[in-house]
Amino acid sequence: MHAFFQDLRHGVRLLRRAPGFSAVAIATLAISIGANTSIFSVVNTLLLQELPYRDSARLAVVWEHNVPRDRKNNVVSPGNFIHWREMNHSFEDMAAVGLTFNMTLTGAGEPEEVPFQYVSASFFPVLGVAPALGRPFTADEDRPNARVVVVSDRLWKRRLKGDPRVLSRALTLEGEAYTIVGVMPPGFSFMDSTVDLWAPIGFEAAARAPRGRWLMVVGRLRPGVTLERAQQDMTRVHAELTRLFPEFNTGWRARVVPLHEELSGDVRPALLILLGAVAFVLLIASANVANLLLARATSRQRELAVRAALGAARGRLLRQLLAESAVLSAAGGLAGLLLAWGAVHVLRVVVAQSVPIQRLDVVRLDGWVLAFTGAVSVCSGLFAGLVPAMAASAGALTDALRQAGRSGSARSGARSAFVIVEVSAAVVLLVGAGLLVRSFVTLLNIDPGFDAAHTVTLRVSLPDTRYSDATRAQFFDRLFNALDALPGVEATGATSFLPLSGPAAATSFTVVGQPAPRRGEEPVTDVRVVANHYFAAMGIPLLRGRLFDEHLPGDTTSRIIVNDALARKYWPGEDPIGKRIKVSWNNPREDEIIGVVGDVRQASLDTQARPTNYWPYRRFAYRTMTIALRAKGNPAPLIGAAKALIRSQDPELAVANVRTLEEVVAASVARQRLTMLLLSLFAASALVLAAVGIYGVIAYSVTERTREIGIRMALGATAGDVMRMVMGQALLLTSIGMVVGGALAFGLTRAMVNLLYGTRPADPVTYVSVAAVLGAAAGLASYTPGRRATRVDPAIALRAQ
Repeated sequence: MHAFFQDLRHGVRLLRRAPGFSAVAIATLAISIGANTSIFSVVNTLLLQELPYRDSARLAVVWEHNVPRDRKNNVVSPGNFIHWREMNHSFEDMAAVGLTFNMTLTGAGEPEEVPFQYVSASFFPVLGVAPALGRPFTADEDRPNARVVVVSDRLWKRRLKGDPRVLSRALTLEGEAYTIVGVMPPGFSFMDSTVDLWAPIGFEAAARAPRGRWLMVVGRLRPGVTLERAQQDMTRVHAELTRLFPEFNTGWRARVVPLHEELSGDVRPALLILLGAVAFVLLIASANVANLLLARATSRQRELAVRAALGAARGRLLRQLLAESAVLSAAGGLAGLLLAWGAVHVLRVVVAQSVPIQRLDVVRLDGWVLAFTGAVSVCSGLFAGLVPAMAASAGALTDALRQAGRSGSARSGARSAFVIVEVSAAVVLLVGAGLLVRSFVTLLNIDPGFDAAHTVTLRVSLPDTRYSDATRAQFFDRLFNALDALPGVEATGATSFLPLSGPAAATSFTVVGQPAPRRGEEPVTDVRVVANHYFAAMGIPLLRGRLFDEHLPGDTTSRIIVNDALARKYWPGEDPIGKRIKVSWNNPREDEIIGVVGDVRQASLDTQARPTNYWPYRRFAYRTMTIALRAKGNPAPLIGAAKALIRSQDPELAVANVRTLEEVVAASVARQRLTMLLLSLFAASALVLAAVGIYGVIAYSVTERTREIGIRMALGATAGDVMRMVMGQALLLTSIGMVVGGALAFGLTRAMVNLLYGTRPADPVTYVSVAAVLGAAAGLASYTPGRRATRVDPAIALRAQ
C-alpha cells in the first residue's frame, strides 16, 4: 500500500509537469462524469428511492378504469370511494384527494390564487406524514364547510413569514376566515407539487349514491397483502357496486396501481434512455482519455525502457501507469461532482418550475449518488488506463532498443479500436437525438385548432361566498364590455378550461333519434363553458351554423355548439345543425345544435381532438374562468390594463396564470422538449469527442508514418495522393464505427418508441443525416493532419530516420 501511495504521488508530479495534457484529460472526464452523476441523481430520486411517506411500498393509488374506452386511470366518484373504503378487505384505510383547485387568499398583501386539495381526514395518517407544526384534521372536521386548513411549509414561510404562532392565526380564503391547524414539513406534496393548502373534503350523506367523478384515492395495504390480492379484492368490491348502481358503474372497474409506479411511470422511459445516453458519453470520453494516455506512454518509451533495464518489473511499470490514470479519474470525478452539483441545482430550481415532473424539485446529491460517482470514476479510470498501461509496460524495453516491433502496431491498433468505439457510441446518441428532434418538430407542426399568435390568457376566480350565478354573469358582462373597449383589442372571451392546460370536464351523452347504446358504452364528450367572443379570441373557426346570441332566450338554456369531431362521428355525411343530443350534466335536457366549430386538441398536441360541446356561460356559471384577449399586435400591453379593470370591479380578486397562448403551447410540450434538449446535448458532446479522437489518431499516425510519407513523396506521390491516404484512414475507421453503431442504434432505439410522435425508430432520414454529419466531422478532423502530411520534406524525413 505504501508503494501504491508512492506511485500516486509520483503520478501527481508527472501530471503537474504536463498541465495541458492533464487539463484536457480531466476536463473530458469531468464533463462525462458530471453528466452521469446529474442524470443518476434524478433517476435515484424518482425511480430508486422510497417515497417520502411512511412505509411507502404499501401505498397504492386506486383509479376507476373505463373498460369500453380503455381509460385506465380515471378519477373516482365520491360515492364509489365511500363504498370502497367500507367494503374492501385489503387496505388498512383509504383517503380521498380532490383534483387541484384554487382559492383566493387575501389580507397581508396582494390577493393571491393558492392551489389547494380537498382531502379526507384519513389523508395524512394514510400517507404516514404528520404536520411539522400543529396537527392533521380530526374526524369531526371532515364535514362540509369546515373552516380549517393545513398549509405547506412553502406558503408558511413565504406568505406568513414563518410565524411560529401561526396556529393562532386565521387565513382569509374566498372572503371567509379559515383556522390553520397544521404546517406540513418542507417538500411535502401528493401528486401535485404546486399545492399549498389542504382542506377537509366533508362528504354529505347524499354523496353515497355515486355521481360525478373527480377524486384520486390512495390506500395503505394491510401488512402481507400483495398488490395482486388487493386488485382481486377491489375487482370484487366494484363488481358489487356495479350490481348496486348499474346505471353509473356498468363498464367500469377498480384499478390498483403502486404509488411509486404512478408517480414515476410517465418519466421512467425517458430517464432510462438519458441514463443510457450519458453512459455512452462516458464510454466515448474514457476512450478519448485512453488514446491520450497511449500517446503519452509512447512519448515516455525511453524513460520506461531505462527503468526496465535497471530492473523494474513489468508489474511495477504497470502499477505506475495505472496510478497516473487513477489520479486523472479522481480529479475528473471531483470536477464532475462540482458540475453535477450545479446541474442539479438548475434542475431543482429552474427546470422543475416549468416541467411538470413529480418530485423533480427535491432531487439532490446524496450518499448513493456520491457512491455512484466514485464507482463511475474508478471504472472510467480503469477503462482509460488499463490498455495503455499494459501496452506500454509490455513493449517498453524492446521498442526503445529496437525502434520497431509489434508493440507499436498493437498501440496503433488499440488507438484505432478506441476510435471505432467512440464513433459507434456517437452514432447511437446522434440517431436517438435525431429521432427526438424530428418527432418534436412534427409535434410542433401540429395544428392545435386555435391561433396562438397575439393572444394572452389570464385566470380569474369568483368566490362562491360573494358571487351567485347571476352576479358572476353580471361581473363578466361588465368586464368584457370594458375589455372590448381597450385600444388594440381584437376580441375577448373566456372558457372554463383552457386547451392544453390540464384535466378538464367530460361526461356521457346520448344522441336523440339514434338507438340507445348499451349500458356502460355511452359516448363521451368534453364539456366547455364559454363566454363573450371566445371562438374569435382563440382563433377557432366557425364551420357551420352560428355562435351563441345571448339576446335569444333559448341560446342560454337549451342550445349548444359542438366541434367537428363530434359532428362527423355521429352524423357522418349529414348536416348536424338542428340535431339534438342529451348531455348528462346539470339537469340533463335535450339540446339543439346551432353551430359547428373547428376541432381543438384539448388534452395535448399528440392526442386527437375529442368530441366536444360548448355551453354559454349564463347556463352554467363556473366560478373560475380563463380569459383570452386577442390583440391586433403585441398582446403584452393589454395585461396591465386587463388586471386594472378586474381590480377596479373587485379589488379582492386574484389574477393568476398570466400567459400568452404561445407559452401555453410551449408548456404543454415542456417534458418532450427537455428530453430532446438533453439527449441532443449529449449527442453533440459525443460528436465533438469522437471528432477529437479521430483527429488524435490521425495526427499520431501521420507522425508515426513520417518516413513512409517521405519515401512515397520521393517516389512521386502528389500532395493529393498523401491527403487521400490520410483522410481515407479516418473515413475507414469512421465507416466501421458507423456500421457497428448503426446496428446498435437500430436495436436500442426501439426502446424510444413511446417517446416518438410521427417518427419511426428506423427513420431513414435520421440515419442518413447522422452518417453525413459523422462523415463531415471525420473529414474535418483529418484535414489538418492531412495538410501537415502533404508538407513533409522527403529529404528531411529520410535524414531524420
